[in-house]
Amino acid sequence: MAYSPAVRELMESLRCLPGVGPRSAQRMTFALLQHDRGGAHRLARALQTAAESVGECRLCRNLTEADLCPLCASDRRDPGVLCIVENPSDVQALEDATDYGGLYFVLGGRLSPLDGIGPGELGLEGLEARLATGEIREIILAVSPTVEGEATAQYLAGMAADAGVEIARIAHGVPLGGDLDYVDAGTLSHAFAGRSQYR
Repeated sequence: MAYSPAVRELMESLRCLPGVGPRSAQRMTFALLQHDRGGAHRLARALQTAAESVGECRLCRNLTEADLCPLCASDRRDPGVLCIVENPSDVQALEDATDYGGLYFVLGGRLSPLDGIGPGELGLEGLEARLATGEIREIILAVSPTVEGEATAQYLAGMAADAGVEIARIAHGVPLGGDLDYVDAGTLSHAFAGRSQYR
């Protein structure tokens, strides 16, 4: 089917979203243009506003419109505990699921030399500056248990050791409610190696 240039451009633009293929983009385009023009205008305004005004927090690199994000600006957070995550979405996931009361540092990815992602791309000079202040007493690593995540964790552990900062890593392994016979060998091995005292 031949689409007009504007319709085709909208479909192609929607495909930049994660998990959106050609069929999903087509459905979204038709839904917006056929049934919800008001929603299409709101979406366009929100995208433009966010693209123009949202940047990175000066301290943690989370997404924000101000110099400091609301978490870094809060006087209710413990500035001595720093949780390092890969993406801004990880911050929200931890805020929703835990009672963590410290601050964050968002890497924006993982070390991956093959993809050209090194310490500079992850803003680790900013982390090094924060460690140099002596205010941070503990780092919690909340990075993915992938090959790149493990390399990133090792690098960050070295930075923490150099700064004399205590470091911990969130547990990973068997999911809550999961049966052992359905868990892959790598996950099971990690869970077994990282076992902790039963309370």
